[in-house]
Amino acid sequence: MRRAFVSVVLLLSAFLVVPASPAAAAPYCGLVWGSLDETAGDLWPSPIVNVRTGQHACYDRLVVDVAGDVGGYHVSYGRYLVNPGSGEATALRGGMVLQITVNNPAHDESYNPTYTPADPRELTNVSGYRTFRQVVFAGTYEGYTTIGLGVRARLPFRVFVLDGPGTWSRLVVDVAHRW
Repeated sequence: MRRAFVSVVLLLSAFLVVPASPAAAAPYCGLVWGSLDETAGDLWPSPIVNVRTGQHACYDRLVVDVAGDVGGYHVSYGRYLVNPGSGEATALRGGMVLQITVNNPAHDESYNPTYTPADPRELTNVSGYRTFRQVVFAGTYEGYTTIGLGVRARLPFRVFVLDGPGTWSRLVVDVAHRW
């Protein structure tokens, strides 16, 4: 009788054990970024000298070159690019806009421009990119420079600063190709 009881208990406990839930899907390319606002640093006088883009296997990259230290930044998603000073909204190609405010001017201390793109509405050619749709220079207002990045959709991104070359530094914005 005792063996029968133990056998029944073991059999029932096998059915009562909750199976482990399946593992969550691995993050795309191992990226664990999010899509919420990113902010760091203060205003700094080192001027912006260039904006460039590149493609990588898992993300598209925007780089802002600064002749000195990057003061800081604020990067956030929106439906439109909000132009500094006027507050006017500008639509960009893509489903969403990443508004990138760099805490550095695009001019030197004598207000001579240090970054004058040939076409402010098309800073770089991003046709063929998986995520980027348009890169726009909105200008500098009170020492802060605004760049609009039209992207395919609201996708994970990261923002960081790299030192070099020399005394220069770079603000980097990577946007994943997908979640």
